[in-house]
Amino acid sequence: MHPTHEQERVHAAILTVSDTRTTETDKGGQAILHALKQANFDIIDYKILKDDLDELLAQLRIWCSDSSINTIILTGGTGFTKRDVTYDAVIQLVDKEMPGFGELFRMLSYDDIGPKAMFSRAVAGAHAETAIYALPGSTNAVKLGMDKLIVPTVQHFLGELKRR
Repeated sequence: MHPTHEQERVHAAILTVSDTRTTETDKGGQAILHALKQANFDIIDYKILKDDLDELLAQLRIWCSDSSINTIILTGGTGFTKRDVTYDAVIQLVDKEMPGFGELFRMLSYDDIGPKAMFSRAVAGAHAETAIYALPGSTNAVKLGMDKLIVPTVQHFLGELKRR
């Protein structure tokens, strides 16, 4: 029987990537926070950063080296504008990409928004034993990703990252 890793504790950091959002207007980040609290997962840190590749990479590296954090969830910056660099930062950092995450996210999004779902560069992967997820900035996209993909499987992901 394949292990489920339901005992794994989730210790998450949340990062909203936006040039315009503040803690008062960050509905996506707040939706992540709410979903994590509802699942009784621990929130270790929450930040908002501008769409800047170097700043994002620096923050992600800090969190990946922090032993109190095993999960990082980003929202925003996954599209195709010149300022959208979240995917680029995450893909530089992960050791192993989880292609199925982006594929399933876009498939589920298609039911809501049609073919424009293919413009999302939602991505997930692992850096050592840290799970990293990047979701679009829309609140509906965040809720979809958290409810359908991340919350139901993150403990399993963390357990698999520890297996030898």
